[in-house]
Amino acid sequence: MELEILLCPLYFGGYNESLVALNGHFGKASCQGTPNYNANPPVVKFNFSMLDDSLSACSNKVTIIEETGSGVFSDYSKIQYVNISGTINTYDPSGATIVYRQELMYLYSCKYPLQYLTNKTEASVSGVSLAIRDNNGSFISTLSMRLFQDVSYTSPLRVPSSGLSLKTRIFVEVRATNLTQRFNVLLDRCYATTSHFPLNSTYYDLFVGCNYDIQTVMGINGDSQKARFSFEAFRFVQDSNRTVSTYYVHCATRLCEKLFCGSLKQNCSGGSGGLRRRREVTSVSDTATVTSGPIITKMNNDGTEEHSGDSDGNRTVLGVATAAVLMGVFCIATIAAIFYRIHHSKTAATDKTILHH
Repeated sequence: MELEILLCPLYFGGYNESLVALNGHFGKASCQGTPNYNANPPVVKFNFSMLDDSLSACSNKVTIIEETGSGVFSDYSKIQYVNISGTINTYDPSGATIVYRQELMYLYSCKYPLQYLTNKTEASVSGVSLAIRDNNGSFISTLSMRLFQDVSYTSPLRVPSSGLSLKTRIFVEVRATNLTQRFNVLLDRCYATTSHFPLNSTYYDLFVGCNYDIQTVMGINGDSQKARFSFEAFRFVQDSNRTVSTYYVHCATRLCEKLFCGSLKQNCSGGSGGLRRRREVTSVSDTATVTSGPIITKMNNDGTEEHSGDSDGNRTVLGVATAAVLMGVFCIATIAAIFYRIHHSKTAATDKTILHH
């Protein structure tokens, strides 16, 4: 976490960058700021991580707030926020009984939502190198998403340039690192889209709460600082005429306080698993994005063989139909010939009777 204050007001008040610290901890280097003279205007920057030791070392106050989801988080009934607050104090080294310069005090309060949209953009089933972008100075720098090819989540997914075969199982892990142990990772929804952007594009839900695709297998979720699930590689129908299908995987991710995670998780023991639910793409914007290289699936050879088999079947049906038609014509001709001979015999007999009389 970074915090900056302007350097010029300090100089104007008779102080400098060495005479300010977080919450009055002037003797701790980790609580002091670093000047940046190249910034315009120049600033003093304070850095501290979200680890418990770092937060307590400088006496930062951490408060968890629960609110009703609104704005970009309006799709969720409960949203947790973490509020980090404290003061930046100035120090007078003179030690005099009286002073003529005014003490400066900065009050800071930073509020962050513990929910983000984590994008595994271009999950074109191939590369897995990750580039984490910190869009708004939030905790997203502690989140990462990786793809694996084994159930033990030890072997990164390797994909040939031609793409993965259909029904290849892909193991997904979203993990938080360098984060205080007070929080766990909880996935609300993961889905695939045909576009780099999660909104306004064709999508397919891998799971939404307890409702998940029949090929999706849930692992741990909300119980530690990593969440895991797996699904089978597939193709979008709109790519039926293409040799490969490329899509992107997105996960709406929360960081929830351990004691509160249980109330956020839905009860999935009621037999609702395996049900598919289509819904509009949520209004949660990609406030934070984790990006990977492209998931590409190839067209299996089985499809071509099935098509060839269908053609052979069609030819067989056509041959049988032709034979049936010819047999029908032959039967009709035979019956007509029999009737003709009977009629001809009766006519001849009648003529003989007339001649005899």
